[in-house]
Amino acid sequence: MRKRSAVVPLLLFGVFCLPLLAANPPGTITLAVDATDAPRNLLHARLVVPATPGAMTLFYPQWIPGEHGPTGPIINLAGLRITAGGKPLAWRRDDVDMYAFHVDVPQGTSTLDIALDYLGQVKEEGFSSAASVTQQLAMINWNQLLLYPQGKSPRDLTYAASLRLPAGWKFATPLEVAAHTGDTVEFKPVALNLLIDSPVLSGAHFRVVPLATEISPAHRLDLAADSEAALDIPADVVGEYSQLVRETGALFGVRHYGHYDFLISLSDHVAHFGLEHHQASDDRMRERAFVDGYLYASGGGLLPHEFTHSWNGKYRRPAGLATGNYQEPMKGELLWVYEGLTQYLGTILSGRSGLWKPEQFREHLANSTAQLDTTSGRTWRPLIDTAVAAQILYEAPREWEAARRSVDFYDEGTLLWLDVDTTIRELTKGRRSLNDFCRLFFDGPDSGPELKTYTFDDVVNTLNQVVAHDWRTFLSTLLNSTAPHAPMAGIERGGWRLVYRETPSAVYQGVETLDHVTDVRYSLGMVIREPEATMRDVLPDSPAWRAGIGPGMKLLGVNGRAYSATELHDAIRAAKKGTQPIHLLVQSGAFQNTYGVNYHGGEKYPELERISNTPDMLGEIIKPLAPSLK
Repeated sequence: MRKRSAVVPLLLFGVFCLPLLAANPPGTITLAVDATDAPRNLLHARLVVPATPGAMTLFYPQWIPGEHGPTGPIINLAGLRITAGGKPLAWRRDDVDMYAFHVDVPQGTSTLDIALDYLGQVKEEGFSSAASVTQQLAMINWNQLLLYPQGKSPRDLTYAASLRLPAGWKFATPLEVAAHTGDTVEFKPVALNLLIDSPVLSGAHFRVVPLATEISPAHRLDLAADSEAALDIPADVVGEYSQLVRETGALFGVRHYGHYDFLISLSDHVAHFGLEHHQASDDRMRERAFVDGYLYASGGGLLPHEFTHSWNGKYRRPAGLATGNYQEPMKGELLWVYEGLTQYLGTILSGRSGLWKPEQFREHLANSTAQLDTTSGRTWRPLIDTAVAAQILYEAPREWEAARRSVDFYDEGTLLWLDVDTTIRELTKGRRSLNDFCRLFFDGPDSGPELKTYTFDDVVNTLNQVVAHDWRTFLSTLLNSTAPHAPMAGIERGGWRLVYRETPSAVYQGVETLDHVTDVRYSLGMVIREPEATMRDVLPDSPAWRAGIGPGMKLLGVNGRAYSATELHDAIRAAKKGTQPIHLLVQSGAFQNTYGVNYHGGEKYPELERISNTPDMLGEIIKPLAPSLK
């Protein structure tokens, strides 16, 4: 097992210089990153790249693992300068491949010196290239700060990286530390694929929390926050994450890493998402995610999902996503396994570990199922196409989402795998389950990072090892369906059904608060972005749609009064008692119109209801597999 890197304070002094490690293997590329300008969203990098005279092409990474698209932020690369022996060299960007740079290496040259800057983005929407830095913390992603030469696999390129941080900041990373002096830390040389798979979390307010200390290898929560108060994670939450570590051991039986770090940014001013890495995860959460209950309950599924990816996505990966370099396009048709199975396992692990109570597990499942069930785009775009088209759907706006569909292989993947799990349990009379599939599919020796690809046939064949069934037809039917309703067989086989009540669940309200929306899609058919009161989406053939309202319009008034969420909810409840439409004053561009929404069904919010005289298979699925040490 690899030694866990230390978390150390770095003091600011000296000059930004390139590490010169005597142990560097021949041909090593050195990369020095200066993050002392991180508080103003600017990073500097210098590389020394071995070279031979003649034409040379350098690439900026384009297809980033885990992001499933050409998301390398080339637009943020600036200040590129290439020199040899102190003399500047002219470079030329390829006129077709914007991520490729051509340079002529002069005779007598053995190395190129490269300097570049990374201009951090301010916008909070997106993946790792979106906002990643505040005045108090920074997430460093190496792929944003380097070039690599054409002609070698990332597995065959060795990088010796160093990092200089602002004074007093601490850090955590999967990388092993070779040395640190003052404000600069040097990491042991690694292959490029492992470097890019090992981000660095850093910050002024930092806390490290060991998890499940009786288990080897080590697991830790590494927290960087915009305030000290945000680091006050309750002891019972630490216990639940410790139980998550135990539950993954009971589920998979093996661990394919030398240690694991949850690298958690706690800020309201960074992008909020999770990105998997083999020995860590980049988890972006609201500043008070561990302090305010509703935030924690709404976002409690993030870490289990990203942790599961260490097995499904990093150790085992669809062949189409396991490309030979960062320029080769990825093929996403198996994302319903990569992300869908991970979403399902992360959801049930949230229940098994206690991060979600059983009712919260059901509330989350009800919310996602109801959204899928009211997505009209499913009548023309099958689930498999959401996976194939992932690289464009990730970038799609939220407007028209119901008509377009989004990356539904996550949540509909959950329904698909719940269907598989309950079918296995039904066919075997409870003797086997998807737990058995996981033990087989992700089996292998306890090890450091490895990669083992899979295909659709591998999934089908492993399912047939669990229980014989026509799994190929079973899965293909769900993947290619254009039925108007979400597949709920797994929920109903599990002893529950989707219904609608007049009162929103706590999870529903928490998600509204997190997303800054007023969500009345199941009554009027609208999702309103707050505080600007614009229509984030309007469901086709809903009451609001039939009245003439569409996405992007702004809601100004309700029944003659200025709009507020309270006024809208009052109007929906009042309309149930009468026959008059709800009058909405709406602005579209420079025009204002009043629309009469003819709806009298009252408020509607999704919920799961028990089917009487049936076993509670959902409850059985989220029962803990591992003993608790609370």
